[in-house]
Amino acid sequence: MALTAETESRLYRSLRVAAGAAAHLVALGFPAAVAVLARPGSSEGVWPVPVPLPSAPQFSFLMTEALLIFSPETSLLRSFSRKVRVRAHWALQLLALLCALLGLGIITYNKHLNGKGHFVTWHGLTGLLAVLYAGGQCAGGVLLLYPKLIKNWTLAKLKLYHATSGLVGYLLGCASLMLGMCSLWFTTTVTGASWYLAMLCPLITSLVIMNQVSNAYLYRKRSQH
Repeated sequence: MALTAETESRLYRSLRVAAGAAAHLVALGFPAAVAVLARPGSSEGVWPVPVPLPSAPQFSFLMTEALLIFSPETSLLRSFSRKVRVRAHWALQLLALLCALLGLGIITYNKHLNGKGHFVTWHGLTGLLAVLYAGGQCAGGVLLLYPKLIKNWTLAKLKLYHATSGLVGYLLGCASLMLGMCSLWFTTTVTGASWYLAMLCPLITSLVIMNQVSNAYLYRKRSQH
């Protein structure tokens, strides 16, 4: 028996709500698990701050929550005005960038102390690129506050490009995170099914964010033609 359009719509919405809730849980649970694993004094740490701590929350919590703020189904601030959500988005993204810069500084100093090469792995290169991309994305977001600075560009077009380029940056960050989970420290600390579960975390949030951005901008844009 074929489902009615209304039933399909309700089912799709329920799936989006469930996926969004899972993304929230992963965004909070993954960095918490890394914080427990990356104990101070480990071989990958420097000072009292282990290296994985600044980078994992950045892409798994701060950036995920910054994007989920605009989810119509699972945003934690959906009862607030769009102005409030935009400000919260800005705050979380700036915190994410600060965490990225902190993590980059710590790992660079740690490599220097141990006489190791800088950015010689795929994880290191994609991580550096993700940090630079995040800085450029934050700078580009300023244009949304002052759209008149760019002539012949409408606010709607700026939002479209900011959202899609932000999605690329988020996926780049998730790729760096997954490459980091292939490192010797992580594969030694997390083994068996737990490792596969950890690798699944950024995949879940990536799919949720991709679906959210696609529905909000790409599909809507296509339907207008």
